[in-house]
Amino acid sequence: MYSFLLILGLLFILYFLCIAFFVGHGTNFYFIWLFMGIGTIVLAILLKKEIWLEQIPLWFRRMFMLLICIGISVFIFVEGCIISAFMQKGPQGLDYLIVLGAQMKSNGPSKALQYRLDEAIVYLEENPDTKAIVSGGQGKDEYISEAQGMYDYLVAKGIDPDRIIQEEQSKNTFQNLTYSAELLDKERNLVGIVSNNFHIFRAVKIARKAGYQEVYGIAAKGEPFLQLNNMMREFFGVLKDFLAGNM
Repeated sequence: MYSFLLILGLLFILYFLCIAFFVGHGTNFYFIWLFMGIGTIVLAILLKKEIWLEQIPLWFRRMFMLLICIGISVFIFVEGCIISAFMQKGPQGLDYLIVLGAQMKSNGPSKALQYRLDEAIVYLEENPDTKAIVSGGQGKDEYISEAQGMYDYLVAKGIDPDRIIQEEQSKNTFQNLTYSAELLDKERNLVGIVSNNFHIFRAVKIARKAGYQEVYGIAAKGEPFLQLNNMMREFFGVLKDFLAGNM
């Protein structure tokens, strides 16, 4: 067990370092891998020195292990739900696409956002009557709103500007879908939500809770190396929105 935990902790820290120095990410969530790595290594040392067995009461150890088992079970269930939406593409002939925002960098959309936009372009080219709502406000580290950046990207790729509607106030997924609902008829229109594959499950659930009657996920790919980090972050996103009553 000591060797397994030690190696696992080192892998967590290595993953953190790769993101921090070589890949980059739009949020600081990836620091969780550093904290998990340090925690795992400390636990390994405590087990090796048998401090866990000698100084911690039996009832506390049992309670701790019970909570760990419950946590792992919840994690596996939620991740299974997230993965279940990875392949959603939605039917042809939708009235609207809602493209959910992500980080805009100074040189254009982040890789995650570009994947979403490229997926939307494929659908819009195949369905010329479908309109797109690009949804996302301007973050503190963004030089323009995400909606404006997405609009510019779609127009540059040949999408008719008259088919694109901007929603520039939202700051998170719940707001994306709540504010976008004001730009369409959520009870009658057929709506597709475009986002990265790890985000589709939560986005569709939020939309349905917000009153969208005919809503479908359209999953774009995620960044391969960051997929593990995004899946972990999405786990907490699902829990947050579930506890907040958003889904």
